[in-house]
Amino acid sequence: MTSSPAPDESRPAAPRGDRSTRGAALWATLIAVPVTLAVAGFTFAKLAPAEPDASPSASASAARPQSTTPVEMPAPTLADRAATECRALMSQLPASVRNLAQRPVTAGAEQNAAYGDPALTVACGGTPPLVQPTDEVWSVNKVCWHATEEADATVLVTVDRQTPVRVRVPKEYAQPLQWVTPIADAIVSSVPSAKTAPSGCSA
Repeated sequence: MTSSPAPDESRPAAPRGDRSTRGAALWATLIAVPVTLAVAGFTFAKLAPAEPDASPSASASAARPQSTTPVEMPAPTLADRAATECRALMSQLPASVRNLAQRPVTAGAEQNAAYGDPALTVACGGTPPLVQPTDEVWSVNKVCWHATEEADATVLVTVDRQTPVRVRVPKEYAQPLQWVTPIADAIVSSVPSAKTAPSGCSA
């Protein structure tokens, strides 16, 4: 009589539950890997710099388009000396004042200039302002200015030059004295100083 071999007690049979657990873990791995890769790809795409478009599009941070139509300005007749100094000034003015591009004017391009929209205007010549002893004046880049307020603009006029220069800064542009800085540089190089100036102007 033959006896059947005794079962190997050193290798216990795997419980039925372990087989289902391993299957569930395998499925979870198969699902988790592509999900992880998809999340990683999405994150990289969000953080990586975008490829430049073939044609650039306007963005919220882009400068607002400015009108290029001529700005209406009067052009009174100037004395010979004033006309010469104004032509010199116009030739020295910058192509832009801060972020405002220069625009054409309807009259007197030899004595008038305009920038931006709404227009900041520069008018050379005319009558100098009457400055009272108690009036404030400000020196900007070696040019002395007197300010008056209008409903929609601050008007700054030089008070230490042979020929006055009038700059009208719309209220939309804050801190008007900052806008005359590049204009003051052109004035210094083209319009001679007056023999006298208000006491508040620096030497």
